[in-house]
Amino acid sequence: MKPTQKTPLLQRLMDNPWLLLVLGVVIPLLSYTLWGWIELYNVPPAQLP
Repeated sequence: MKPTQKTPLLQRLMDNPWLLLVLGVVIPLLSYTLWGWIELYNVPPAQLP
């Protein structure tokens, strides 16, 4: 009989569909929000007539 081995951490994370769902929503949300803030910061001020 084989001794029981502990499942590796990365495999446990990848086997959790809820964690993958949350990461798939949160990572793009944060990255696109940060990208938008950077773009707004780099927009030159409008020239008023």
